[in-house]
Amino acid sequence: MVDLTDVILTEGKKSVYTAELGLDSLSYAAGDFQIKDKSPVKLTVENKGSRKFEFSVETVLNVMIPCARCLKPVVRRLEIQTSYETELDDNEYIDGYNLDVDQLIHDESLLVWPERVLCREDCKGLCDICGHDLNDGPCGCEHTEADPRMAKILDIFNKFKEV
Repeated sequence: MVDLTDVILTEGKKSVYTAELGLDSLSYAAGDFQIKDKSPVKLTVENKGSRKFEFSVETVLNVMIPCARCLKPVVRRLEIQTSYETELDDNEYIDGYNLDVDQLIHDESLLVWPERVLCREDCKGLCDICGHDLNDGPCGCEHTEADPRMAKILDIFNKFKEV
């Protein structure tokens, strides 16, 4: 929490704060993601008058995110740099005269979250039969790559095999 009493009570005042982030992980619907490294949060708050405030936030997080293909943990750098103007009464991160920096960074990190993370560009992923990591070598399962245009014909053949 950062105490914003001086800025909130003084119209036209602008203050810069440095806050340590208390988060050790980020929790979203997709799971919990460990923060491996984090830089202090640089926060600039300006009282624009009429209960309007301008916030600027900067920090860097290194987060463990699983590879989209093989699920190995990968460290990704999230650079959070945002600024916005808000009214004091509409800001969900301010409680009284205190700003909840952890919640602010938690929510802002979702906006810079990578769409897809790969451990390497040529990641082979997991075997869809046994779950073996194909980056470590073949698993021995029989894989037949069928042409998707032949799917209906293969369905017919498979029905005859069952009889």
